[in-house]
Amino acid sequence: MDRVMSTALCSSGKATGLKEEPGFDGRVVVYPNNQTLKDYLSWRQADCHINNLYNTVFWALVQQSGLTPVQAQGRLQGTLAADKNEILFSEFNINYNNEPLMYRKGTVLIWQKVDEVTTKEVKLPAEMEGKKMAVTRTRTKPVPLHCDIIGDAFWKDHPEILDEDS
Repeated sequence: MDRVMSTALCSSGKATGLKEEPGFDGRVVVYPNNQTLKDYLSWRQADCHINNLYNTVFWALVQQSGLTPVQAQGRLQGTLAADKNEILFSEFNINYNNEPLMYRKGTVLIWQKVDEVTTKEVKLPAEMEGKKMAVTRTRTKPVPLHCDIIGDAFWKDHPEILDEDS
């Protein structure tokens, strides 16, 4: 599973600047209904946001303020999201809401139909040389999205995810 996911997300096969290829947690779970699935995925996205907000403040404290990891952890202990946002803004001039969606919302992989255009040489039996033609094929591929899946807009834009036949 790790190999498939990293290939989908890192087109070069290995992410640049990393010592190792990234690993990804993949699970197969059957939920009793669509609402339970949506609730679970919403919780996972909210958890991503909470973890990223914490890590953004933690590493700003360590790398820009010079705190040790233990000191940064102590400083953040018991803080709420509003406190973390205030630290980022007042001490580092970072508005967390302006951080890229990829970090605030995480990455959602969905199967989407994608048109691929390739060039093929077509040759009739009596011809010596073929003609090059553009051929379009529709394939289903995993596509990374960085968007809000908690609200209804995502589900309205991608109803096929919850279709019984998909």
